[in-house]
Amino acid sequence: MPKHGKKYLDAAKKVDSNKLYSVAEAMKLVKETSYANFDATVDVAYNLSVDPKQADQQIRGSIVLPNGTGKTQTVVVFAEGPQADQAKAAGADFVGSDDLVEKIQGGWLDFDVVVATQMMMAKVGRLGRILGPKGLMPNPKTGTVTMDIEKAVKNVKAGQVEYRVDRQAAIHTPIGKVSFTEDQLVENFDALRDVILRARPASAKGQYIKSVAVSATFGPGIKLDPLNLD
Repeated sequence: MPKHGKKYLDAAKKVDSNKLYSVAEAMKLVKETSYANFDATVDVAYNLSVDPKQADQQIRGSIVLPNGTGKTQTVVVFAEGPQADQAKAAGADFVGSDDLVEKIQGGWLDFDVVVATQMMMAKVGRLGRILGPKGLMPNPKTGTVTMDIEKAVKNVKAGQVEYRVDRQAAIHTPIGKVSFTEDQLVENFDALRDVILRARPASAKGQYIKSVAVSATFGPGIKLDPLNLD
């Protein structure tokens, strides 16, 4: 069993581990139980009744949260010509081609999201061993491989987050900051919930959402009622 410090234990006393909270109650509590001395991130964790080994049950996508994430994302764009100009105009932090490949191969990873045009993916593919393990590889399913570079960059800057089921059939996604109002956190939670519900595979059996919990970066987990997420 992991040992927790006094601050965590004091925060945990505010949470009834046997209770399944409503969304509104959970968002209020996650703000109250965060004990970090900075504006902590609020994360949601879903446990789904899917089999990630099955191709049709590998849930993955992206969504622009209504109130953003509270974090400024550094965006790298692999593009040339008009798409490179669009990327710069849309606010991309770094735009390039072979020069960016060399820079990343040299160890540079000071960015959060990578966007690329389809034509650039052959070059970006050479970075798979570097970007893949860090979850930074562009993917059409998340809107980061596209010819509409302007839209992709603006979405990321506006608060786009990626959701993806892992090997344990779980999805972990940030939905904002502790400094957000309860209503803002609820709105972001609702938006993510809706896309996850719509992504339910036809072949998924039983209760689709098995469990849901929210927590701050430094704070205890708060369980929600998976059958009442409205």
